[in-house]
Amino acid sequence: MSALPGSAFTKPVVLVTGADLAPQALALLDGYEVAYAGKTPSFDDIAALCRELDPVAVIVRYSGVNAAAMDAAPSLKVISKHGSGTDTIDKAAAAERGIAVRAAVGANAAAVAEQALALLLACAKSVPQLNERMHAGHWDKATHKSLELGGRTIGLVGLGAIGQRFAKMCDAMDMKVIGFDPFAKNVPDYIRVVDMETIFREADAISLHCPLTEENRGLINAASLARCKKGLIVVNTARGGLVDEPALLAAVQGGQVRAAGLDSFAVEPLAADNVFRGQPGFVLSPHIGGVTSDAYVNMGTAAARNVRLVIEGVETSTVA
Repeated sequence: MSALPGSAFTKPVVLVTGADLAPQALALLDGYEVAYAGKTPSFDDIAALCRELDPVAVIVRYSGVNAAAMDAAPSLKVISKHGSGTDTIDKAAAAERGIAVRAAVGANAAAVAEQALALLLACAKSVPQLNERMHAGHWDKATHKSLELGGRTIGLVGLGAIGQRFAKMCDAMDMKVIGFDPFAKNVPDYIRVVDMETIFREADAISLHCPLTEENRGLINAASLARCKKGLIVVNTARGGLVDEPALLAAVQGGQVRAAGLDSFAVEPLAADNVFRGQPGFVLSPHIGGVTSDAYVNMGTAAARNVRLVIEGVETSTVA
């Protein structure tokens, strides 16, 4: 069913901005030709393939879709994200052209929430630093003190599927959970919904679980960090643009922030001159919070179902 760009297509084309798609997702796209843009396609690569293939749908794994790509594909009906974040898709341009934009909401919630917990614990318990010291032959039991999270306050920015799942984990550790999300619905009673100023004032740790918008870009900055408790932990498994990176570096170096666990960055892959490289106090991972074998299947099948639903109005079940 899959095909290479340039092949003779006899069915409507779904373009995947990546090198692969889960077999379960491909099974849901029976009746379509599937073409791949490769592991690291640029916006220009995607536009060129849209011009060549005129897809009816684009499943976005890497990079994104801009107005030029949309204009190059007159048959395009839906842009379906292989994940939950749609900030690399020009949604305004899509709306102007009558192209639907859909996300695989909640498909990677478990994976990302677990990554956020791993980063929080790594920062509180100094896991990377102690591991490095142990391998170097040191035994720091007499000098090292970790941070106990029970009884402390975690502030969540974003209370969607990921944020609420992470909140449940924190509640299970006897943390006090506060959260901000003007769009949240059915928030469980162990989360106290507050405004952002309360999060900055009360939180011992802040974890980001919201989409990136022009309104919240640089939300974690010098001014907001200065209003926080000294010794704050910052965790970001959402989008790098939410954080003013030089400001966070300065806050860690100055002791206002104890440590930061980051899975997303303003420029990805991490640039050679990124301010966090080689800096103590930072636990870094390469935007892999949602990259697990289970999430790969869940996101792929959700993206495929969204394609079928928009184009055909067909609700499809996951194919094992």
